[in-house]
Amino acid sequence: VRLVESGGGLVQAGGSLRLSCAASGFPYGDNIMAWFRQAPGKEREGVACISPDGPIAYSDSVKGRFTISRDITQNMVYLQVSSAKPEDTAVYSCARGEYYSTCPGIVYRFRGQGTRVTVSS
Repeated sequence: VRLVESGGGLVQAGGSLRLSCAASGFPYGDNIMAWFRQAPGKEREGVACISPDGPIAYSDSVKGRFTISRDITQNMVYLQVSSAKPEDTAVYSCARGEYYSTCPGIVYRFRGQGTRVTVSS
């Protein structure tokens, strides 16, 4: 299982960027996929998840501003970050849900190294 994130960087408050996660090594279309983030000095937080058959969930802190999507044909999952806030600054990583996972409530064993997002005020 390999998960590789990209697309992070520096963005001004109110700005947007799109994070990407390339998945390989497993039957991608069968799994719930999720984005997590970890800010400096804080615990890892679940941000969004998406099921193979469509159900999507977001944390309250990003609802209405972030959008998760997936392209099963390309084995990709995306996180569109909009109306960015300084408190969105974190390392964002994607994870593959275990077969018994739910969305929300994902349980994972594999997670990527992450991509850093910095939001300046």
